[in-house]
Amino acid sequence: MSANTPDLDFTSKGLFIGGEWVKASSGQTITTINPSNGDLLGDVPLANEADVDKAVASAKAAFPAWSALPVAKRPEYLVRLADTIDENADQLALMDAVDSGNAVSGMRADMKWTADTLRYFAALVTEIKGETMSREPGHLNLTLRQPYGVVAKINPFNHPFRFCAEKAASALAAGNTIVIKGPEQAPLSSLRLGELCQQIFPPGVVNIVTGDGMTGSAMVRHKDVHRIGFVGSVETGRIIAREAAEGLKEITLELGGKNPIIIFPDADPVKAAATVVKAMNMDRQGQSCSSTSRVLVHESLHDKVRAELVKAASAIPIGLPWLEGAEMGPLVSQQQYDKVLRYIDYGHEDGARLLTGGGPPDDADLTKGFFVAPTVFDGVTPEMRIGREEIFGPVMSIMGWTDFDEMIDVANGVMYGLTASIVTNDFSAAMRAAERVEAGYVWINSAGRYLGAPYGGWKQSGIGKEESFEELLSYTRVKNVNMRW
Repeated sequence: MSANTPDLDFTSKGLFIGGEWVKASSGQTITTINPSNGDLLGDVPLANEADVDKAVASAKAAFPAWSALPVAKRPEYLVRLADTIDENADQLALMDAVDSGNAVSGMRADMKWTADTLRYFAALVTEIKGETMSREPGHLNLTLRQPYGVVAKINPFNHPFRFCAEKAASALAAGNTIVIKGPEQAPLSSLRLGELCQQIFPPGVVNIVTGDGMTGSAMVRHKDVHRIGFVGSVETGRIIAREAAEGLKEITLELGGKNPIIIFPDADPVKAAATVVKAMNMDRQGQSCSSTSRVLVHESLHDKVRAELVKAASAIPIGLPWLEGAEMGPLVSQQQYDKVLRYIDYGHEDGARLLTGGGPPDDADLTKGFFVAPTVFDGVTPEMRIGREEIFGPVMSIMGWTDFDEMIDVANGVMYGLTASIVTNDFSAAMRAAERVEAGYVWINSAGRYLGAPYGGWKQSGIGKEESFEELLSYTRVKNVNMRW
C-alpha cells in the first residue's frame, strides 16, 4: 500500500466570481492538507468581506437575465452540469478522497447522487405553479412564485463537492443566482466545480468563494442576499440564524444529530448490526449528521447484537481513502481527530465499556493520518456525554431497553431530531415507534437517503426540508395579484 498522495493538480486558480478567476483582496490563503498523511495539498484564497461583496454584486447583476429565461431553458444548464459531473466523476471523487479523507467509493457515489439531483430539480421546474381564487364575478386572485434573487450557500466538509453542487440545484432551478462557500477543511473540489460551471453557466449565475467562518458571516449579513442555506453544526447554525434574523432573511438549516437506531426483540441480530454500520456512514468515518450513533437494543437481543456489531465494526476495511477496497479513511482534520479521541476518553471517564476500537488502527501505513478505528461502547446511559452529544466520528453507543415508553423517552431525550432508524419485522411496533420518535427522517429496516423524500430535522437539528419538491418551492416567494374587471 502506497501512502503517497496521488498525483493530481491541486493548484487553486483563485475565487470564481463573475465567470472569472480572481485573487482574494487581502492576498491571504488557507492551507489544505491530506488528512491521510499530512502532505501539503495547496493553498486556497481566504475571501474577506470585500470579496464576498464582489461575488454578491456579480450574482445580483446576473439575476435579471437568468430569472427571465424561459421555463424550459434553465433546466438545460442543470442537465449540462450533471452530464459534465458524470464525465469527470472519477477525478472529482479522487480529489474529495484525498482532500477530505472520505473513501473514494463513497465519493464516487456522491458524484452520481449529485448528477441525479441536478436532473431531478431540472425536471421539476415546470411544477413551480401558482394558485387562483375567485370570490365573485369580475374578480380573481392569483399567486405567482418568483425567485428571491441572490442565494448564499454555506457547505460542510463531509460531502465537499456534492453539497456545493447539489445544494445549488434547487436555487438555480427556481431562477435564483448563487454564491457558494466551499468547506474550509476540504475546499479543493468546490473550486473545481467553478471550473465546470465556467464552461456552462452565464457569468455571475454561479459564484464560488473559499474561506473561514468570517467569510460565511459576510455572506449571511450581506444586504443583497435574501435567502440562505447552511449545512453544518448546531452551534454555527444558531449563529447564522441570529445574523440572518437581523435582515429578516429566509433560511434553511441542516444541522447535527445524535440519532437513535431502535432494535426490537424480533430483529435478526446480524441484519440489525449490519444496519447500524450502514447507517453510521463509515465511508465518511461517521462524520455524518444522519449517523445512528445511539444503538437502542432490546435487552433480549443485547448480547447477540453486541457481538455482531463488534464483529461488523471490526471488519470494516480502513485504509488510504484513494485506494479501492478502503471503506473508511481518516477524519478530516487534527481538530476533528482530537475531538473524537476526547469523546472516547469521556466514554471511559463516565463508565461505559469499550468493546472495540478506541483509538488509531494498528497499521504502520496509517500512522501519519487522522485515523480512528470504528469504536463501540456498551453500558452507555442517556446521561453520559457519548450518549447525548454529537461526536461526528466513528463512535457507537449501545443502550439496552425493555419498556417501550421508556425507550421512546430515551430516543427523544436529546436536543437533536434529525433521523431515527427502526429495526423490526413487526409492522405495528415499527409504526408506533415511527409516530412517536421526534425526528424528521425515519427509516424502518433500512438506511440511506431517497431523492425526492423531504429531508430535514426537528428540534435543534434544523429548519426546512431539502432533496424534495418542498426544497424547490422554498427558493421561491409568493406574490399575490388581485384583479377586477
